[in-house]
Amino acid sequence: MPSAIEEIHREFGSRGLAVVAINMGEERDAVAAWVRRRNVSSTVVLDSTGEVTERYRVAFTPTVFLVDRAGRVVGKAVGNKAWTGEPGRALMRALLAR
Repeated sequence: MPSAIEEIHREFGSRGLAVVAINMGEERDAVAAWVRRRNVSSTVVLDSTGEVTERYRVAFTPTVFLVDRAGRVVGKAVGNKAWTGEPGRALMRALLAR
């Protein structure tokens, strides 16, 4: 998970933004150590069976899905993006205002 996503989580989490990182197939202990080293405060879950990866057709990391409050996927981005730039922040504010 890029540090930009963590920064956005910390900035917008209190406004209702939920960031959930899905780890694809690594061992639980390795993921836990990575979370501690990076001081990640967002939710990180393991996709140990590959079901989530398959269902959402994730082929590359990072892949970010934007999901609205009704649970609908409203956007998808593959690769590192400038989430902390003004366009990224404006997108988060617009989604949270819905």
